Amino acid sequence: MTPRRRWSIVAASAVLLAVAPLAPRALPASESGVDAGTLLGRVQDSADEGWSGYVETAGTLQLPEADRFDDVGALVGEPARMRAWWADRDRWRVDRLLVAGEVDLVHADGRTTTFDYERARATVGTDPDIRLPRSADLVPPELARRLLAGVDAADVTRIGARRVAGTSAAGLRVEPASELSSVDHVDLWAEPRTGVALRVEVHDTARGGPAFTTGFADFSGGPPDEAEVSFRPTPGVEVRTEDVLDIADAANQYAPLRPPSEVAGLARSGASDGAVGVYGEGLTRLIAIPLRDSEADALREQLVVTPGAVRTPTHTAAALGPLSVHLTGGEGDGGWLLAGTVTPAGLQQAADDLVAGTVYVGEDR
Repeated sequence: MTPRRRWSIVAASAVLLAVAPLAPRALPASESGVDAGTLLGRVQDSADEGWSGYVETAGTLQLPEADRFDDVGALVGEPARMRAWWADRDRWRVDRLLVAGEVDLVHADGRTTTFDYERARATVGTDPDIRLPRSADLVPPELARRLLAGVDAADVTRIGARRVAGTSAAGLRVEPASELSSVDHVDLWAEPRTGVALRVEVHDTARGGPAFTTGFADFSGGPPDEAEVSFRPTPGVEVRTEDVLDIADAANQYAPLRPPSEVAGLARSGASDGAVGVYGEGLTRLIAIPLRDSEADALREQLVVTPGAVRTPTHTAAALGPLSVHLTGGEGDGGWLLAGTVTPAGLQQAADDLVAGTVYVGEDR
């Protein structure tokens, strides 16, 4: 064998080794034959299916930054990169990768540990029924289940299959049943056998493309190793326990008031029986949080600089793609923060119903 031939073989082998891992991703997706109703049920029931992977999000929604609302910005549009391992609904880990370090969420036995790598600080707390969104809600399987809560087969249709992270995924389109929804439709692609969603696209009525997407760039089905869903602090890490998770949890526990059972025709969720109201389901859902003066004033000043924001003596509002945000009251008034996938007009009606229907159960704030 001549040197030229030998090096040709070496070069060809190197090319094959480099291309081989990419070959499955280049193949066209194959249709599974599963119908829309069946796929819907599998996605809704996929919370205990194991998987691991690398997730990327993209979107044009932006919430202004404000103290105690930082992670909400991650949910609604700041690009995020995450490594995630999911054993079942009770054991999982999601690491959000930052420019400097990372922030990890590790969940086990009903408790979630938030580990800030850069600050060497871990906070352990019990998950309440009511809380603000967090980065772990962005992984495609979890976001898909939340968007499909309360959705039935009449609201979904099959769309074409798509290859996501090397996996042939069955497509499903979800359209809102309520005219109050600010979402035009949601397209998602899921592994057809397990129902694990691999990519989710949220579309509003104002643009041609998706307003928000989350999808796997790398995916592996099956339960991860136990070590991957565990947190063992290294020496030097400060570990503390907190009884209150976030501002929504604090208001729900301690604010001396109860919101009405229905706003804008949307029923209050049975899981919300404190001061915070969660209304609607599926693609038409909002959360209403009572804020103290200092909290409301800080958020009001941030909201008002959002492009297209409207401020009057009685409220400040902004529409951020399919997400609408509404804060009642003026400076020094405190107020109700309402946010969700509801039209601005629907959110205004919900705010009016909240102000009129709230019952105080303790001393006036």
